[in-house]
Amino acid sequence: MNMMRDDSLPRAFAQVRTRSLQLAEGLSDEDCVAQSMPDASPMKWHLAHTTWFFETFILEPREANFAPFHPAFRVFFNSYYNGVGNKHPRAQRGLLTRPGMSVVRDYRANVDRRIADLLAGGIDETLATLIELGLQHEQQHQELMLTDVKHLLAQNPLYPAYATDAMAPSAPAEPLAWLDFEGGLAEAGYGGKGFCFDNELPRHRTYVAPFALASRLVTNGEYRAFIEAGGYRDPALWLAEGWDRVNSGEITQPLYWVEQADGWYEFTLHGLQPLDDERPVTHVSMYEADAFARWSGARLPTEFEWEFAARQACLGSGPAHHPDAASGAGLQQMFGACWQWTSSSYAPYPGFAPAPGAIGEYNGKFMINQYVLRGSSCATPGGHARPSYRNFFPTGARWQFSGIRLAR
Repeated sequence: MNMMRDDSLPRAFAQVRTRSLQLAEGLSDEDCVAQSMPDASPMKWHLAHTTWFFETFILEPREANFAPFHPAFRVFFNSYYNGVGNKHPRAQRGLLTRPGMSVVRDYRANVDRRIADLLAGGIDETLATLIELGLQHEQQHQELMLTDVKHLLAQNPLYPAYATDAMAPSAPAEPLAWLDFEGGLAEAGYGGKGFCFDNELPRHRTYVAPFALASRLVTNGEYRAFIEAGGYRDPALWLAEGWDRVNSGEITQPLYWVEQADGWYEFTLHGLQPLDDERPVTHVSMYEADAFARWSGARLPTEFEWEFAARQACLGSGPAHHPDAASGAGLQQMFGACWQWTSSSYAPYPGFAPAPGAIGEYNGKFMINQYVLRGSSCATPGGHARPSYRNFFPTGARWQFSGIRLAR
């Protein structure tokens, strides 16, 4: 069995695990246990679940005389179905007031030490693959930690800030321009070396008709014009399910917009801020993105149009707490600002086959009743922005940093 001597994997493990704890700094224990809705999980659950992943899929089959840190954690922090055991109900994760945060930190430290000991004994290819998947999985949860705690804090009438630094003013957004692409027979899916998720494979050919893509994302100011023009009152602009949600009062403006006597505000990780017309609109559903596109005389791109264009774009800046305005020339904000809704339903690529066992549940089980978002957001960890990356959410989801790019 080939053993790897490179110490880069232990270093990466330590860095990712430390980053997760850093995201919880400044939060109270009460902040870390509360659950604001079934789709969002408490900070404490994220910290424990990502630890459960390493304990269950790596330590249990490999560690001599394995014993779990706590037998109940196998149920409390499990989110898998196939061959792992029972799960605590997702919507009741916020009721797990015990174990406390101190115990979860002890759990992380215990598993981190045991993983370090395992890696010190030599790293074969299978172990390296599982560790890397676990780290990528934890980084996905790091993004969820930020979006979930944002949703939680938004429920508080005091609008408390997560970030302690001030939100810097943005520069004016560049004027929107249309960029033409000839299309043709194109390669879609991951084709590089290194890690990718299973839903990015297999790489395959697809035909992309000629199309145009907006140079940047839709701004708050442009979306505010849509609202003021009666966009939420015109059924001709909306898909049927979206119009039902408008009529029920569920959708009236982007998720974190707050209208006060002196104008519009937006709740951010920096707290409640005056709405900045230059920044991209975010936290909108696929219904809202599609309605705005119709109102604009445009449409949403397909995921393959987006990927075709993105191969010519730069990856953007590093993680931040809120997306900034577009700057520069050419194709802007493809990465690092907001996830961008496409008109493509989330389905397997031709020839897709999930891995066996619980690991194979990673993406395949979600390939129903979801739509694809492309790019990355201001909350996305480094390394998760690439043209082939496929994010996915239900059409009504709004608590992620999701924005709008127009196509025609």
